[in-house]
Amino acid sequence: MTNLNATQMTELLRIVSMRIDEASAELGALDGAIGDADHGNTMARGFAAVVTACVEAANQDVKAGALLPISGRSFLNAVGATTGPLYASAFLRAGQAFDAQQDIPVDRLPEMVVCFCDGIAQRGKATPGDKTMLDAWGPAARAVTEAQQNGAGPVACLDAALEAASEGREATRAMVASVGRAARLGERSLGHVDPGAASAVIIIAALREGLANLLQGEAS
Repeated sequence: MTNLNATQMTELLRIVSMRIDEASAELGALDGAIGDADHGNTMARGFAAVVTACVEAANQDVKAGALLPISGRSFLNAVGATTGPLYASAFLRAGQAFDAQQDIPVDRLPEMVVCFCDGIAQRGKATPGDKTMLDAWGPAARAVTEAQQNGAGPVACLDAALEAASEGREATRAMVASVGRAARLGERSLGHVDPGAASAVIIIAALREGLANLLQGEAS
């Protein structure tokens, strides 16, 4: 498999949506400790809208690259909370990196992690250590870049991203929130995992799962 077409890309995003939905209660509980307890439902609603829009677009014979800006707009329309603009920016940044008139090269799929990090950072203005989703996306993006430079394949790149993001998620326990709703808690936010970092790990794991499934299916 050289490229992912729109149907295959939609399947990847469907797996992301499924995994986020399965974890929505857990994400809500994490958010409830330091926020408004809505992160799980918000993320599930956003990715469900993404899948619906991508299915419709794929049926109209668009290229996979075109699904990224479509996903960004769909997420934003479905989610009005802070998370909406962040993930809309993530998808739109990915849309700038991939040609809307072309399918997505398999070897470049891990670059979505880098694009998501860049889009979220640009929109949210958070910095490493602020106890946000960027504390998972940042290490993941750096891991992808390093793995690609070392010649790793796409699944191995996502493995590296997942490991780095997981470490970043756990590191948020020792951070004091300085932005968002959690910042109001100050020192009381210590000891809690940031829900945005937790959902970032789920997204990366699901992308890895979906890509591995597609590649395995082609090989069998």
